[in-house]
Amino acid sequence: MSVTPHTYGHPPPVLLTATLLPISLLFIANPLLPILLPATITDVLPLPRQPTLPALQANVGFALLAFVGAVWIVPKIGGAFVEKGLKGRDLLKPGGRTNGPWVPESLGLPCASLYIALMMLFIPFPFSHLFKGEVLEQFPQRELTLYLSSLLALLTATLLGFIDDLFDIRWRHKLPIPIVAAVPTLLVYYSVGGVTSVVLPKGVAGWLTSTGLGWWIDGNVIDLGPIYYIYLVLLPTFTTNSINILAGINGVEVTQALIIALSVALNDLLYLPIWPEGFLRFVNVGNPKEGRILEWAAGEVVDRHLMSLYFMAPLVGVCAGFLWHNWYDSDNGLLNPSRVMFEKPPPARTRITLEILEFLRLVRLERLPVRRNPDNKSQLKSPAKAGQIISSTNLTIINFLLVHFGPMHERSLCTLVGAVQIACSGIAFGIRYGVGAWFYGGERR
Repeated sequence: MSVTPHTYGHPPPVLLTATLLPISLLFIANPLLPILLPATITDVLPLPRQPTLPALQANVGFALLAFVGAVWIVPKIGGAFVEKGLKGRDLLKPGGRTNGPWVPESLGLPCASLYIALMMLFIPFPFSHLFKGEVLEQFPQRELTLYLSSLLALLTATLLGFIDDLFDIRWRHKLPIPIVAAVPTLLVYYSVGGVTSVVLPKGVAGWLTSTGLGWWIDGNVIDLGPIYYIYLVLLPTFTTNSINILAGINGVEVTQALIIALSVALNDLLYLPIWPEGFLRFVNVGNPKEGRILEWAAGEVVDRHLMSLYFMAPLVGVCAGFLWHNWYDSDNGLLNPSRVMFEKPPPARTRITLEILEFLRLVRLERLPVRRNPDNKSQLKSPAKAGQIISSTNLTIINFLLVHFGPMHERSLCTLVGAVQIACSGIAFGIRYGVGAWFYGGERR
């Protein structure tokens, strides 16, 4: 008698994926048609109109493909992970820690692998315009080097995170992992002459001059030199471990990554000349004729945000696909460090406002929090003790929300944490495009 293997995760949305798959393949194939098809065919067969940024259209196709792949790959691989011993007991099911059902762990690994594989397949598209026409263009060696170094950093982070999954590395040994993964990107940034200068707010340059540090500044710009690279090393360490700490409920980690990736992608889109003229005239912003929301966004600043968007769009897709299975009620186990480590690029850009208190635990000034399970009867999560708090070491946002909003269902708590993340992203946008002009004057790029 055959036994039907257990399927982990939620059932994949068949109709949705059947719709998105051909659309994604069409987006990917369209920019390649003028390159692959000979002129004899293109002259007779009318091709679809090429977009302003063909590589970006292909990138959207890869993002949809990432979502479809993540939705289907998690339930297929979950059983294999359990058979190989990458599993844990479901503490919320009958039997608990001793006899509870097995659930797979480290399922962030296939999602991270899918993302990296798609980003590798995407490599030809940002340079596809080089193969059109007879005019020889200079190969964008600098952009390609930065792209490949970013992929190398992601591969390193995923590998080190998976090693942590297998051997359960202690926190003091886990902290350097993002530093090691960031070395390739930092070295390439240095080799291409990466900028280490920052613009000072109004009045700060004058104050530094009055204190005898005028030799360090040039106008309102200060060159931090090696200090800037120390900052670049510490930033991924801090932001990656902040996501790893804020855990313990279904979906909270991948929800953070999804919201932050969407925020970064939205910020990148503001710099690109892709907006419909009618829309810009309706909202009365930017340069409608050129399709720009930010009139001053041109040249290198557009290229930088376009490269950022290339990484963010597929990340949004793979996070949304994994969240489909990781949302409550979930039986696909933990993301574990293999996923958290590889998701460090988006947190490294926007997460600081949400996780200041987490830094105390990273340097071991505060005790690591205990992840609390919901009550078996009410299925609600609640703080450990009631009453007025005199002192506390569990300074996580999850505990903060439980104390101030009371016991709540795990699904509601995850939604509330996501709402806090959205609010923080909104505050960041307000500071960047509103308050920033007060401190720096004019448009800051």
